[in-house]
Amino acid sequence: MNGPNVNLTPWITEKFIAAAPQQAARALGGLATHEAVLLLKPLKAESIVSALNPMEPAAAAAILRRLPSRQAAHVLSRLDLRQGGKVFAAFSVAQREKMKTLLPASVLQALEKSTAWPAASAGGKMSTDFVLFRTEMKLSDIVEKLKILPRKKLPAACLVAGRDGKLKGCIRAAELAFYAPQSTAGSVMSDVKAVSAQAPLASVQKLFDEGQPLVPVTDENGAVLGVLTPQMLAEAQPVKKKRFGWF
Repeated sequence: MNGPNVNLTPWITEKFIAAAPQQAARALGGLATHEAVLLLKPLKAESIVSALNPMEPAAAAAILRRLPSRQAAHVLSRLDLRQGGKVFAAFSVAQREKMKTLLPASVLQALEKSTAWPAASAGGKMSTDFVLFRTEMKLSDIVEKLKILPRKKLPAACLVAGRDGKLKGCIRAAELAFYAPQSTAGSVMSDVKAVSAQAPLASVQKLFDEGQPLVPVTDENGAVLGVLTPQMLAEAQPVKKKRFGWF
């Protein structure tokens, strides 16, 4: 075939993927790899992520191998972490080495270890999509960087790390306007409690109950691997079935 199935092209759209990601994944998985790539390549990263998350890791890896390297790296870093780890493992050695030149060290570490973390742990549910600045960065520069982010990507809080890469604190995004623009992140940051990747989700909930806007997940050296938000934790909890009775 010279292109994707013409009967599939009209309905594998961003709107369809958002509404039925499982069905979209099955449809794309039934196509030749080059056909799936032609359909996905023009779409937003968010839509590609939604389509690849439910897909068999080997099939998702085959699609990512055919996308431009930087686009593939961006999508890989946004997949659900356990799925991303399986996809990364399905790459060839050469492709993994290529990804290592394009992804932050923290994301690579999370991908490589994700399948070893329990599904109900902080590491099993965290996202590697977070905003982090150095202690010496001026707030005026932080604000300028946040302005270019899409509205839905604006974080509730920005993490702050020292020159050694270790987590030092956080700054609530809503409070940035109350500080002098020339202040540094380290001078206005608040304390933030982190958890290890192996920590149970119950310990994360306790920190949210204490008022933290997000919970960082750190490695054994104190470097940030990912974050959890209240919404992410709520989505990770099983839905309790309601009990019905006559009385």
